[in-house]
Amino acid sequence: MKVILGLGNPGREYDATRHNAGWWVLDHLARTWPVEAWRKDRDAIIADGYLGPMRTRLVKPQTYMNRSGETLRDYLGRRGFDAKEDLLVIVDDIAIPVGEFRFRASGSTGGHNGLKSVQAHLGHADYARLRVGIRPVDERRAIGNMADFVLRVMPRDEREFVDGLLPKLTTVIETWVREGSAKTASVHGR
Repeated sequence: MKVILGLGNPGREYDATRHNAGWWVLDHLARTWPVEAWRKDRDAIIADGYLGPMRTRLVKPQTYMNRSGETLRDYLGRRGFDAKEDLLVIVDDIAIPVGEFRFRASGSTGGHNGLKSVQAHLGHADYARLRVGIRPVDERRAIGNMADFVLRVMPRDEREFVDGLLPKLTTVIETWVREGSAKTASVHGR
């Protein structure tokens, strides 16, 4: 099973914030792919489905961003699950301009607290990550505390950039599911 972990924060007050870009991608996949309805599963909301013959699970942790990695406990003990091959984490990234993305087969947390939690629970950095850019077009919008910035609602003009990127991100994720991290990085890694 391929686990696609979208990072975000639970609660209506966070739905449209920049920090929930990972969830926006999962919501798009749930509308695009043949998956079951979202359901509660311990400390996450999940949707199971298949992409061709490959079983997939979309996962939205309900633990808040800084504890996102806790959701992985249920997968780490499963026979046959290898985070290096079977886990893709989708996360917002302030260092990448809105409307752009970056795929990597492994790497650092880049200071992102959600990725820090994931790596702490995995014990390594060898897992795929898809970073969705949230750096504003108008840099003056980013003035102030970083935590406050990522928890602000993304303005409509910037959200349109992210929404326009969703079909491309779907292609990247489908490549990862079908062909793995190395192929995805060679084709879509920026």
